[in-house]
Amino acid sequence: MRLKGLIVLAVFAMFFVACKEDNSAENYKKEVAEQKQEEKILEFGFDLKKFEFKRDTVRRGDTFGIILERNNIGYPEIFQIAEKAKDTFDIATKLQVGKPYTLLFDKKRINDSIQKPTTFIYQQNLEDYVVIDFKDSIQVYTRTKPITYVEKTATGVIENNISETLENKGLSQVLAYKMADDIYAWTIDFRRLQPGDRFKVIYTDKYINDTIYAGVHNVKAAYFEHNGDSLYAFQFKTDSIKNIVDYFNEDAKNLRRAFLKMPVKFGRLSSRYNLNRRIAYYGYKVRPHKGTDFAAPVGAPIMATANGTVIESTRRGGNGKYVKIRHNATYSTQYLHMKAQNVKKGQYVRQGDIIGWVGMTGNTGGPHVCYRFWKNGKQVDPFKQKLPEAEPISDSLKTKYLDHIKPIKQQLDNIFFLETGTQKTENTITEDNTTDIQ
Repeated sequence: MRLKGLIVLAVFAMFFVACKEDNSAENYKKEVAEQKQEEKILEFGFDLKKFEFKRDTVRRGDTFGIILERNNIGYPEIFQIAEKAKDTFDIATKLQVGKPYTLLFDKKRINDSIQKPTTFIYQQNLEDYVVIDFKDSIQVYTRTKPITYVEKTATGVIENNISETLENKGLSQVLAYKMADDIYAWTIDFRRLQPGDRFKVIYTDKYINDTIYAGVHNVKAAYFEHNGDSLYAFQFKTDSIKNIVDYFNEDAKNLRRAFLKMPVKFGRLSSRYNLNRRIAYYGYKVRPHKGTDFAAPVGAPIMATANGTVIESTRRGGNGKYVKIRHNATYSTQYLHMKAQNVKKGQYVRQGDIIGWVGMTGNTGGPHVCYRFWKNGKQVDPFKQKLPEAEPISDSLKTKYLDHIKPIKQQLDNIFFLETGTQKTENTITEDNTTDIQ
C-alpha cells in the first residue's frame, strides 16, 4: 500500500509540473502577444498603431479641398480648416504635385457608416512636415523629423578622376562637388588631377529618423596631395551672426577668392569671352562676345559669384531676364537669359546666394547663363583677371582658429590611405526634434 501511495504521489507531481510547464508556455505566449500589442509605430509625432491611416501623393489637379472631399469631409468644414491653417501654412495654395501626404482615421470611429479622417499630414520634403489635426478642435503646426549627423572619414587615390575614385569606393559624388567647388576651387584644377594624387576627408552624413540617408551634410576638413603639394583645408565659422563659414589652410590663409569661378554648380563652359568671334548666321562678320556662357538645364540655380548689391533685375531685349550686381567700386557682374529672377533691385546678396534660374529668354539658342564681368566699368574676361582673395581671417580670430584646428589636423594626419574608402568615427551629433507622441 505504501508503494502504491508513493506511485500516486509521483504521478500527481509529474502532472503538477506538466501543468506548470504548460502554464509557463501559455504565459510566455501571452507576454509576447502583449509586447507585440504594445509596440508602437512612431511617425510625425503619432503612434500610428492607434489609427487607421492612408498614404498617398498629391496628384495633378488635386487641392486640399478635393483630397478631403474624396475622403468624406464636406466643404463647409474644409473651408473652416483651410482658414484656420493659412496663418501657419497656406495649405490651399502650397500643395505640390508628387509630394506625399498621410490621412489618419480614428479607430473608434472606423466602423461608422461614413469614414472621415481626423488628421492631414503633408510632407514638404524629407525633413519638414505640416500637421492639420481637426479631430476635436483645429490645430495646425509644422515640425521637422529628428535629424542625426554622423561623422565619417574617407580616403582615395586618383587613377583617372575624382568622381570615378569616389564611385569605386561607394562614396557620394557630393564629396567631389564640395571639394571641387567649395574648398579647392581656386587651388586645384580638378580637370587636371594626376594619377597618384590622393586625398583624405572628414565629413558628416545626414540621416532622418536614424534610418533615411539624406546625403552629405558638410565637410569638416580635407587634405589633398596634388603636384607635389600638400593642401590642408579646415572649415571655420568667421561670423556667427551672419553664419559665414569658410575654409582655411593650416596657416589660416583663406582658400576662397572674392569671386566664384562660375555662377552655376553643374554647368559646362560652352562659349568663352571672345572679341573676335565670327558667326556663320551673320555672314561670318565679327560679332564680339563679351560674356562667358555656361550651359545648364532650364531651372538650374544661378548663384551670385560674390557679395554685392543688386543694381538691376529686369528684362531687356536680347539679354532677356537678367540680374546685375555691383560688388564694389571696381567690380560688377551680370547674369543673362534667366527663366526668372529671385532678387530685387537694391537687395544685398552674398556669394553663393541663388539670384535666379537658367532659362532661354532673349536671344539664345539653348538653355544657358551668359555671365558678364565688369572691371572699372569695362567688360573683361573673368578668367584672365587676377581676382582678389577673400577677406583674410581677422587677427582676433586667428589664435582661436589655430587652436581649433590642432586636434582636427592630428585626426587627419592619423588617417591612413586605406583601400576601403570610408570608416565611421565615434563622433555623432544628434538633433532631437521629436514631438509628443499622441
